[in-house]
Amino acid sequence: MDRTERFYKIELLIRSRECVSFATLLAELEVSPATLKRDLQYLRERLDAPIEYDAMANGYRFGRQWRGGGGGPQHELPGVWFNEKELHALLTMHQLLSGLDEDGILSRHLQPMFDKLTGMLGTDAEEAQEITRRIKLISTARRRVASEFFETVGSAVVQRRRLRILYRKRGRGGPVAGGGVNEREVSPQRLVHYRNTWYLDAWCHLSEGLRRFALDAMEGATLLEAKARAVALPVLEAELDQGYGIFAGGQAQQARLVFSAEAAQWVAREEWHPAQRSEWLDDGRWQLEVPYVDATELLMDLLRHAGQVQVLAPPALREAYAQRLKGAVAGLV
Repeated sequence: MDRTERFYKIELLIRSRECVSFATLLAELEVSPATLKRDLQYLRERLDAPIEYDAMANGYRFGRQWRGGGGGPQHELPGVWFNEKELHALLTMHQLLSGLDEDGILSRHLQPMFDKLTGMLGTDAEEAQEITRRIKLISTARRRVASEFFETVGSAVVQRRRLRILYRKRGRGGPVAGGGVNEREVSPQRLVHYRNTWYLDAWCHLSEGLRRFALDAMEGATLLEAKARAVALPVLEAELDQGYGIFAGGQAQQARLVFSAEAAQWVAREEWHPAQRSEWLDDGRWQLEVPYVDATELLMDLLRHAGQVQVLAPPALREAYAQRLKGAVAGLV
């Protein structure tokens, strides 16, 4: 029986029997006297359990005001109780979520939950911090989002309300070349976290279609009272998730790639797209077919495997990849 289960059982025994002796608690919990003393102390000091020792009855009970007398509230442990392994998993998840944080946006909302989990686990703050230090999430090339925009967008998604945003569209020649800042009214559908960057998938009432907006390109976000236009999830996925990476919209094409036997040992374990098709070739190489609607991001990932991957199709992708390789070589001379 782990510590969290013992806490629950101590409270259950006292509540059901009203007064329980130290010897009975020892027998029921099957722990040492020192462990039981520590558990009782923790319940009193950290979980505010009003456990008192009654010398006349030679046992432990709840204080009268917590037993319903005098109009006082009855003591309750947290309504949702987890065992130790579940709490460790939740603390690990907390650390991973904190790793996605943008300037403390999530931390201030997650910290109360973290404190409650720590209390339920029966550890002090230093022990809890030691647990979380054992989980590390490394992020690179993170694009920061203004905290007020993130919270406003998040609220709009959850409450299913429209947003008015000021959005700076990026073009190939830079932010200004893309047309500067324009105002749009959108119906948020979902938040997407992809490669250390947050995006909003939404129905754009300006262009009358589904669009994907990078939160770091927003220069304003206002929550509106109007209800968001609902888009069925299958429609959203078909429109925005059909191609490789974060780029959406347009007709999907199939890229056919062959990785060397050396690279295949690693790449074959990766999922490049849910709809990918792959097979091992007789010589140990690995062939991958993956859909894409814009070659930009696919080319970036192919360059990571330069010298270890061949682009077989389509011809336009093969040519674009060759030009990228030539440009890389030209930059070295």
